[in-house]
Amino acid sequence: MEYKQLGNHYVMRVDPGEEILEQIQTLCRMENIRVGSAVGLGAANKAVVGLFDTINKVYKKKELTGPMEITSLVGNISTKDGKTYLHFHVNLCDEEMNISGGHMNACYVSATAEITVTKLDGTIERRMDEEIGLNLYRF
Repeated sequence: MEYKQLGNHYVMRVDPGEEILEQIQTLCRMENIRVGSAVGLGAANKAVVGLFDTINKVYKKKELTGPMEITSLVGNISTKDGKTYLHFHVNLCDEEMNISGGHMNACYVSATAEITVTKLDGTIERRMDEEIGLNLYRF
């Protein structure tokens, strides 16, 4: 991963074999990013996506493999218990031009991924909401 800072934006290139969330975590640690957002695109060969089951309060996960275009990657950065917390979604296009996507648990780059992270001032902490079953923003 390489990146360049432009004001409060960080333009990243994630390289083949690297996992995107790990690289965003690294950037956040290196640049002390506590709250922000990110958008990106690229190419992947393995991803794990999920869907939150609101009835049973669990994530259902699916592993996707093969050549895929990352047609949309969006997410936010906050903190939970004082540590960086990433919440990302991804859409992936396979060789048949079918789109799959959901909550991004992992996404491995096959060629490149180009991601722009925007750093905001301050912090937004998350806490588990037992009724909903998710870590929600607390203001």
